[in-house]
Amino acid sequence: MPAEVVAGVDVGSSAARAVAIDRDGAVVASSRAPYPAHDGSLAGEVDPAVWLAGLVAALDGLGARPLALGAGGHGPTTVASTGELALTFRHPAGATEGPVGQHAAHLRVLRDRLGDHVEPRQMWDHLLARLGGDPSTQSMWPGEEPLEGFGSPIPAGTAVGTSAGDHGEPEGMTLVPGANDAYMTSWASAIDTPGRAFDPGGKTGGLGVAIRAEGEHAEIAKFGMPSHVPGVAIVGGPVASHGAMMDWWSAVTGRPVAELLDLAADVEPGSHGVMVLPFLEGERAPRWNLGLRAEITGIGAETGVGVLTRALVESTAYGLAHIARDLAGHGIALERVVSSGGPARSPLWTSIKAAVLDVPVDVPDCDEMSAYGAALAAGAALGWWPRPGEGVPGDWPMPEVTTYEPKPLEVYRKGLDRFIELGDEAVARLERSQPNE
Repeated sequence: MPAEVVAGVDVGSSAARAVAIDRDGAVVASSRAPYPAHDGSLAGEVDPAVWLAGLVAALDGLGARPLALGAGGHGPTTVASTGELALTFRHPAGATEGPVGQHAAHLRVLRDRLGDHVEPRQMWDHLLARLGGDPSTQSMWPGEEPLEGFGSPIPAGTAVGTSAGDHGEPEGMTLVPGANDAYMTSWASAIDTPGRAFDPGGKTGGLGVAIRAEGEHAEIAKFGMPSHVPGVAIVGGPVASHGAMMDWWSAVTGRPVAELLDLAADVEPGSHGVMVLPFLEGERAPRWNLGLRAEITGIGAETGVGVLTRALVESTAYGLAHIARDLAGHGIALERVVSSGGPARSPLWTSIKAAVLDVPVDVPDCDEMSAYGAALAAGAALGWWPRPGEGVPGDWPMPEVTTYEPKPLEVYRKGLDRFIELGDEAVARLERSQPNE
């Protein structure tokens, strides 16, 4: 292993994931640490100590002594400064609002529970403070407004101290906060040129497409997130339950995901007319309706596990294509997608996404791109490359990729139309059942 490496940790919903990279950006080690005491936080309430233990375990699994440690994770997530409780993006408080509103709603809940003395912190800021970093700062992605009361703003990729070794982590590492997993993944995936897009995979997934922040798309860019390159915005959004839907199906059937995907590979495209709406936890982009729930239609007596699995996989591709079609209505073209996370490890799943989206899909050799982005933050603090917002395309390393070329099919074109139509019908039924809301 090279003498000089930096590490990044992505604190996820069910596990902490770490990578170590060298000055050239090559991944020299990776590690994953599930949260053994984690209950899934269905109500969106978590003991932050679970995340800290997972972070340290993932870091230990690298078998490396990094010069610097970068950290990011899921959001919007708000941690009580006392370390007693954290509320994640799954908490109902502020769930229908944007990130700023959700953080504010989280804070009200925390203070009602724990007292007015509680101050809010972003997850990564809190965890690094526990390791020895400055407890009074909030890491800021370029172009974002500071969150009131979350500490003094500093740019993402700025050192906040060194590790003390009190929790089993290596002593003397430079501690560097990053940002939420979407920002970290887009940075690692080089989503910095119009038309490039990313799907972060994982339990949720989604589609973020790069556009010019000025000119004809200036208005819609206001609703997107800033890229790590000035003048570029990323629009689209997260879905809700793509990976989680497969995990649910695995639990219901009692079969591992890999076995289910093998069965799906033997099923013809179109899944014999079976269609899934993967709204297990509602739908975010493009409808933003958390009241929706998953549906399966077209089942017959002959329908087997493989057909249902294939339909589920195809539905996640339709979900991304629905976002792409919505953006196309605003004149935003999709040219290429970088796909990562668990679903990207499946050639079947990735090839279906390429076929439905009708663009090439690149799968990085690194499985954990959010953790890779956190490692980029660590390297930026050491001066290995610029911080986000301070460079141009090509200034940062990126892992090698495997490309899946699209093989579009008419059955998928018709399937997307049907997927959107069924989703619209589900919205109408939901509205009829809630006439006074």
